[in-house]
Amino acid sequence: MQSHLNLSYVAQGHPRQKLDLYLPEKRKNLPLIIWIHGGAFRMGSKKNGVPLDYVAEGYAVASLNYRLSQHALFPAQIEDCKAAVRWLRAHARQYRLDPRRFGAWGSSAGGHLVAMLGTTGDVKALDTGEYLEESSRVQAVVDYFGPTDFLQMDAHRLPDGMAHDTPDSPESELVGGPIQENKDKVARANPITYITPSAPPFLIVHGEADPLVPHHQSELLTAALQKADVPVQFYTVEGGGHGRFTDPKVPEMTRAFFHKHLA
Repeated sequence: MQSHLNLSYVAQGHPRQKLDLYLPEKRKNLPLIIWIHGGAFRMGSKKNGVPLDYVAEGYAVASLNYRLSQHALFPAQIEDCKAAVRWLRAHARQYRLDPRRFGAWGSSAGGHLVAMLGTTGDVKALDTGEYLEESSRVQAVVDYFGPTDFLQMDAHRLPDGMAHDTPDSPESELVGGPIQENKDKVARANPITYITPSAPPFLIVHGEADPLVPHHQSELLTAALQKADVPVQFYTVEGGGHGRFTDPKVPEMTRAFFHKHLA
């Protein structure tokens, strides 16, 4: 495996605007999995949870950092992710990538951002900065328990689950104020807002007993994708919490999904 670490996808940008790229040796025209970490939009690192086992199977893997909510309010986070996708396309030949086969995979806050990548492929207002001649579209999305409609989270949270309507919730800090008082900003941060029939295939996985991001959030996204005739698979982990699943079907389905749509 070849590792290219701390590549700046924004010239002279924020210290968080960097990615790590892992490549299998010798192979060309590599399908790419773009991994986006979670962490409630306020923490986390591109070193967390990187699916490096896919490199041995012939995939390139890029892992992104992005500006957190203490650095910049939304839409800075999705602007960073889209900038990274464009940078990767612009450098596809250099790193032996196939620009027609980019998939995005993330969990929790990262799940939200990959869902945003999937539904905003043609939303030029979110493409800012360099390499604007390149597309920020992805060809497949794997969303592990990402939030979607922040305004509905508390109505469906578990009795002992996290509260989201408070001013200091991750979602409120992301948009710059209590979510119920900033509904327009919340709508802009909802991947469902942007769904069209041209969105790529989705695989969505969510734990039934998630105390942080209610399972209902993924039900909403699945229903909206189905309504637009976007191919979507939705898998519920029975009894599952916020990740760390032991259900063997989760990695099995994920691998099969990427093999179908990228490999």
